[in-house]
Amino acid sequence: MTMDLVFIEDLCIQTVIGVFDWEREITQTISLDLQMGFDIRAAAGSDDIADTLDYKAVSKRLIQFVEGSEFQLVEALAEHCAAIVLEEFPVSWVRLKLSKPGAVRGSSAVGVIIERGVLNHSTGEKGTDRQ
Repeated sequence: MTMDLVFIEDLCIQTVIGVFDWEREITQTISLDLQMGFDIRAAAGSDDIADTLDYKAVSKRLIQFVEGSEFQLVEALAEHCAAIVLEEFPVSWVRLKLSKPGAVRGSSAVGVIIERGVLNHSTGEKGTDRQ
């Protein structure tokens, strides 16, 4: 069985992020790329938005959370964003890339890529890799 992916690319959000004193006094742009495991067959068959993953709702929820957050580390922010997607939406698995543009001179961005959740292919049931 294959897994379908719904994606969001380059969701840019302003937030307080960083460990340096000057970073705690400004907002910076972070970018999220998400791939979310979601079986699209029902939506493909019905052509009804009620049967699909509402990526606008996912985006709005992550914007609301990230804008109100003040994490020091991109690792912590990424982990919390992945947890929101898995806990609040019908997603079995998520790959999340969190980029912090301009953080290192000479690079376009730095950040982390994490994968959370699992899909039991034999039953199609949602599972988790978190303890």
